[in-house]
Amino acid sequence: MSGGGRMRRVDEAIRQVIGDAVTLELKDPRVGFVTVTDVKTSADLRHARVYVSVLGEGGGPSDPERREDTLAGLRSAHGFLQGRLAAELRLKRTPALEFSYDDTTDRALRVEALLEEIEDS
Repeated sequence: MSGGGRMRRVDEAIRQVIGDAVTLELKDPRVGFVTVTDVKTSADLRHARVYVSVLGEGGGPSDPERREDTLAGLRSAHGFLQGRLAAELRLKRTPALEFSYDDTTDRALRVEALLEEIEDS
């Protein structure tokens, strides 16, 4: 069993736990409609980079201000989210979480909008 496969499982498990915690338990008004798109955990489990996308009003791309607010809200919930990980996953070490904005969803939404414009013209 390669280390890579195991890390993917850890990443996926962390993504699941954080996604659920953010959606169901986080009551921070700054945190908008967030999807945890990916997690990359360092091999020593010290750090996990959590990629999130944020939808704007009506399901379109979010504005930079909303993204910043959401990331700030997630960062301030760091201790809570680490606690959820520790409780659910029982890893030998609970990684420090870093939140990054994942703009692939925004890019996809923009491409869709452009394609619709082309079809309509």
